Amino acid sequence: MRLPFWKVFKGILMSLGALALLATLLFAGANLWVIGATRERIEHDLASCRPERVGIVFGTSRWTRSGHRNPHFEGRMIAAHELLRLGRVDHLLLSGDNRTRYYNEPVAMWRDLRGRQVRDEDMTLDYAGFSTFDTLARARDVFGVERALLVTQAWHLPRALFIAEALGLEASGCVAPERPVTSLWRLKAREWVARVGTLGDLYLWQREPHFLGPQEPLEIMPSGLPNVDVSASGAASAGDTARGSTTGTPSSTPR
Repeated sequence: MRLPFWKVFKGILMSLGALALLATLLFAGANLWVIGATRERIEHDLASCRPERVGIVFGTSRWTRSGHRNPHFEGRMIAAHELLRLGRVDHLLLSGDNRTRYYNEPVAMWRDLRGRQVRDEDMTLDYAGFSTFDTLARARDVFGVERALLVTQAWHLPRALFIAEALGLEASGCVAPERPVTSLWRLKAREWVARVGTLGDLYLWQREPHFLGPQEPLEIMPSGLPNVDVSASGAASAGDTARGSTTGTPSSTPR
Protein backbone atom coordinates (compact mmCIF):
# COMPACT_ATOMS: atom_id res chain seq x y z
CA MET A 1 0.00 0.00 0.00
CA ARG A 2 1.42 3.31 -1.07
CA LEU A 3 1.78 6.01 1.57
CA PRO A 4 0.03 9.30 0.92
CA PHE A 5 2.30 11.94 -0.60
CA TRP A 6 2.04 14.21 2.43
CA LYS A 7 3.34 11.45 4.74
CA VAL A 8 6.32 10.82 2.48
CA PHE A 9 7.01 14.55 2.32
CA LYS A 10 6.70 14.85 6.09
CA GLY A 11 9.14 11.97 6.57
CA ILE A 12 11.67 13.63 4.27
CA LEU A 13 11.34 16.94 6.12
CA MET A 14 11.80 15.25 9.47
CA SER A 15 14.91 13.43 8.21
CA LEU A 16 16.37 16.65 6.84
CA GLY A 17 15.57 18.42 10.09
CA ALA A 18 17.31 15.72 12.10
CA LEU A 19 20.39 15.93 9.87
CA ALA A 20 20.43 19.72 10.17
CA LEU A 21 20.18 19.48 13.95
CA LEU A 22 22.99 16.92 14.06
CA ALA A 23 25.20 19.10 11.84
CA THR A 24 24.51 22.12 14.04
CA LEU A 25 25.39 20.20 17.18
CA LEU A 26 28.60 18.88 15.63
CA PHE A 27 29.51 22.36 14.39
CA ALA A 28 28.93 23.94 17.80
CA GLY A 29 30.60 21.08 19.61
CA ALA A 30 33.74 21.28 17.47
CA ASN A 31 34.07 25.01 18.12
CA LEU A 32 33.49 24.62 21.85
CA TRP A 33 36.08 21.85 21.98
CA VAL A 34 38.77 23.94 20.24
CA ILE A 35 38.02 27.06 22.31
CA GLY A 36 37.77 25.20 25.62
CA ALA A 37 40.97 23.24 25.06
CA THR A 38 43.05 26.37 24.43
CA ARG A 39 41.45 29.12 26.54
CA GLU A 40 43.93 28.91 29.42
CA ARG A 41 46.93 29.28 27.11
CA ILE A 42 45.85 32.65 25.66
CA GLU A 43 47.11 35.91 27.15
CA HIS A 44 45.58 39.25 26.17
CA ASP A 45 48.20 41.50 27.80
CA LEU A 46 51.43 41.60 25.80
CA ALA A 47 53.55 42.32 28.87
CA SER A 48 52.13 39.23 30.60
CA CYS A 49 52.72 36.76 27.76
CA ARG A 50 54.85 33.77 28.68
CA PRO A 51 58.50 34.30 27.64
CA GLU A 52 59.68 32.05 24.82
CA ARG A 53 62.75 32.10 22.63
CA VAL A 54 60.67 32.01 19.44
CA GLY A 55 57.58 33.98 18.49
CA ILE A 56 55.66 32.74 15.44
CA VAL A 57 53.88 35.57 13.61
CA PHE A 58 51.15 34.47 11.19
CA GLY A 59 50.96 36.30 7.89
CA THR A 60 48.07 38.24 6.44
CA SER A 61 47.70 40.82 3.70
CA ARG A 62 49.17 44.24 4.45
CA TRP A 63 46.31 45.95 2.62
CA THR A 64 42.56 45.48 2.48
CA ARG A 65 40.66 45.11 -0.78
CA SER A 66 39.66 48.76 -0.51
CA GLY A 67 43.31 49.79 -0.45
CA HIS A 68 43.54 50.65 3.25
CA ARG A 69 46.12 49.28 5.65
CA ASN A 70 44.88 45.98 7.10
CA PRO A 71 44.24 46.47 10.85
CA HIS A 72 44.94 42.77 11.49
CA PHE A 73 48.37 43.08 9.87
CA GLU A 74 49.03 46.24 11.86
CA GLY A 75 48.03 44.56 15.12
CA ARG A 76 50.37 41.62 14.52
CA MET A 77 53.28 43.93 13.73
CA ILE A 78 52.64 45.99 16.86
CA ALA A 79 52.55 42.84 18.97
CA ALA A 80 55.68 41.32 17.39
CA HIS A 81 57.71 44.48 17.91
CA GLU A 82 56.48 44.96 21.47
CA LEU A 83 57.20 41.36 22.44
CA LEU A 84 60.79 41.74 21.26
CA ARG A 85 61.13 45.08 23.04
CA LEU A 86 59.78 43.62 26.27
CA GLY A 87 62.05 40.60 26.00
CA ARG A 88 59.15 38.16 25.86
CA VAL A 89 60.66 36.59 22.71
CA ASP A 90 64.21 36.50 21.34
CA HIS A 91 63.46 35.70 17.71
CA LEU A 92 60.55 36.06 15.29
CA LEU A 93 59.55 33.47 12.71
CA LEU A 94 57.53 35.39 10.11
CA SER A 95 55.46 32.86 8.22
CA GLY A 96 53.00 33.57 5.44
CA ASP A 97 51.78 33.15 1.90
CA ASN A 98 53.87 34.01 -1.14
CA ARG A 99 51.45 33.13 -3.89
CA THR A 100 52.92 35.40 -6.61
CA ARG A 101 55.88 37.71 -7.08
CA TYR A 102 53.53 40.60 -6.25
CA TYR A 103 52.09 39.10 -3.06
CA ASN A 104 54.56 38.24 -0.32
CA GLU A 105 53.35 38.28 3.28
CA PRO A 106 56.68 37.39 4.96
CA VAL A 107 58.60 40.16 3.19
CA ALA A 108 55.84 42.67 3.99
CA MET A 109 56.17 41.76 7.67
CA TRP A 110 59.96 41.94 7.51
CA ARG A 111 59.90 45.40 5.94
CA ASP A 112 57.38 46.70 8.44
CA LEU A 113 59.34 45.40 11.42
CA ARG A 114 62.59 46.83 10.07
CA GLY A 115 60.78 50.15 10.02
CA ARG A 116 60.16 49.62 13.73
CA GLN A 117 63.91 49.11 14.25
CA VAL A 118 63.84 45.31 14.58
CA ARG A 119 67.20 43.77 13.67
CA ASP A 120 67.50 41.49 10.64
CA GLU A 121 69.12 38.79 12.76
CA ASP A 122 66.05 38.70 14.98
CA MET A 123 63.79 37.65 12.10
CA THR A 124 63.52 34.55 9.92
CA LEU A 125 61.13 34.42 6.97
CA ASP A 126 59.11 31.36 6.02
CA TYR A 127 57.75 31.79 2.50
CA ALA A 128 55.69 28.58 2.54
CA GLY A 129 53.31 29.31 5.41
CA PHE A 130 50.30 28.89 3.15
CA SER A 131 47.99 28.09 6.06
CA THR A 132 47.98 27.95 9.84
CA PHE A 133 48.66 24.21 9.65
CA ASP A 134 51.55 24.64 7.21
CA THR A 135 53.11 27.41 9.32
CA LEU A 136 53.14 25.27 12.46
CA ALA A 137 54.18 22.03 10.75
CA ARG A 138 57.09 23.81 9.08
CA ALA A 139 58.06 25.52 12.33
CA ARG A 140 58.46 22.07 13.84
CA ASP A 141 59.88 20.08 10.94
CA VAL A 142 61.92 22.68 9.03
CA PHE A 143 62.97 25.24 11.64
CA GLY A 144 63.30 22.88 14.60
CA VAL A 145 60.92 24.79 16.88
CA GLU A 146 59.71 22.88 19.93
CA ARG A 147 58.29 25.73 22.02
CA ALA A 148 56.85 29.00 20.77
CA LEU A 149 54.68 32.00 21.45
CA LEU A 150 51.99 32.35 18.77
CA VAL A 151 51.19 35.91 17.71
CA THR A 152 47.87 36.65 16.02
CA GLN A 153 44.35 37.90 16.78
CA ALA A 154 42.15 36.44 19.53
CA TRP A 155 39.70 34.82 17.07
CA HIS A 156 42.56 32.96 15.35
CA LEU A 157 44.55 31.80 18.37
CA PRO A 158 42.32 28.90 19.52
CA ARG A 159 42.70 27.07 16.21
CA ALA A 160 46.43 27.85 15.99
CA LEU A 161 47.04 26.57 19.52
CA PHE A 162 44.93 23.47 18.94
CA ILE A 163 46.95 22.60 15.83
CA ALA A 164 50.23 23.29 17.62
CA GLU A 165 49.32 20.91 20.44
CA ALA A 166 48.27 18.20 17.98
CA LEU A 167 51.65 18.57 16.24
CA GLY A 168 53.54 18.24 19.52
CA LEU A 169 54.54 21.89 19.87
CA GLU A 170 54.46 23.43 23.32
CA ALA A 171 52.84 26.77 22.59
CA SER A 172 50.98 29.63 24.22
CA GLY A 173 49.17 32.48 22.53
CA CYS A 174 49.64 36.22 22.73
CA VAL A 175 46.75 38.31 21.43
CA ALA A 176 47.62 40.97 18.87
CA PRO A 177 45.85 44.33 19.30
CA GLU A 178 42.67 44.73 17.31
CA ARG A 179 40.34 47.61 16.57
CA PRO A 180 36.67 47.25 15.62
CA VAL A 181 36.06 46.80 11.89
CA THR A 182 32.81 46.24 10.03
CA SER A 183 33.97 43.03 8.34
CA LEU A 184 35.16 41.31 11.51
CA TRP A 185 32.05 39.13 11.73
CA ARG A 186 32.96 37.56 8.35
CA LEU A 187 36.41 36.60 9.60
CA LYS A 188 34.95 35.12 12.77
CA ALA A 189 32.35 33.17 10.78
CA ARG A 190 35.07 31.78 8.52
CA GLU A 191 37.08 30.88 11.60
CA TRP A 192 34.16 28.91 13.05
CA VAL A 193 34.08 26.84 9.86
CA ALA A 194 37.88 26.51 9.80
CA ARG A 195 37.89 25.05 13.32
CA VAL A 196 35.62 22.26 12.18
CA GLY A 197 37.82 21.65 9.16
CA THR A 198 40.87 21.52 11.42
CA LEU A 199 39.44 18.53 13.30
CA GLY A 200 39.06 16.75 9.98
CA ASP A 201 42.61 17.68 8.98
CA LEU A 202 44.05 16.32 12.20
CA TYR A 203 41.93 13.27 12.97
CA LEU A 204 40.28 12.07 9.75
CA TRP A 205 42.34 12.62 6.61
CA GLN A 206 45.74 13.15 8.29
CA ARG A 207 46.66 16.33 6.47
CA GLU A 208 50.30 16.93 5.49
CA PRO A 209 51.96 20.31 4.87
CA HIS A 210 52.06 21.42 1.25
CA PHE A 211 55.81 21.91 1.20
CA LEU A 212 58.60 20.97 3.61
CA GLY A 213 62.26 20.49 2.67
CA PRO A 214 65.53 20.11 4.57
CA GLN A 215 65.86 21.28 8.16
CA GLU A 216 67.02 24.87 8.70
CA PRO A 217 67.31 25.41 12.48
CA LEU A 218 66.78 29.00 13.57
CA GLU A 219 69.84 31.07 14.41
CA ILE A 220 68.89 33.00 17.53
CA MET A 221 71.31 35.85 18.24
CA PRO A 222 71.89 37.65 21.55
CA SER A 223 69.69 40.69 22.03
CA GLY A 224 71.18 44.07 21.25
CA LEU A 225 70.61 47.50 19.79
CA PRO A 226 68.89 47.86 16.40
CA ASN A 227 71.27 47.96 13.47
CA VAL A 228 69.02 49.00 10.60
CA ASP A 229 68.54 52.39 9.02
CA VAL A 230 65.26 52.72 7.18
CA SER A 231 62.92 55.48 6.23
CA ALA A 232 60.05 56.58 8.45
CA SER A 233 57.63 54.67 6.23
CA GLY A 234 59.37 51.39 7.09
CA ALA A 235 60.09 50.44 3.49
CA ALA A 236 63.32 48.55 2.86
CA SER A 237 65.65 49.73 0.12
CA ALA A 238 66.07 47.82 -3.11
CA GLY A 239 69.38 46.35 -1.98
CA ASP A 240 68.01 44.87 1.23
CA THR A 241 67.58 41.12 1.44
CA ALA A 242 65.64 39.14 3.99
CA ARG A 243 67.00 36.04 5.71
CA GLY A 244 64.53 33.26 5.17
CA SER A 245 63.90 29.66 4.33
CA THR A 246 65.59 28.51 1.16
CA THR A 247 63.03 25.73 0.82
CA GLY A 248 60.16 28.18 0.35
CA THR A 249 61.37 30.55 -2.33
CA PRO A 250 59.36 33.37 -3.92
CA SER A 251 58.39 30.93 -6.66
CA SER A 252 56.46 28.73 -4.22
CA THR A 253 52.86 28.23 -5.27
CA PRO A 254 50.07 27.57 -2.77
CA ARG A 255 47.38 25.01 -3.45
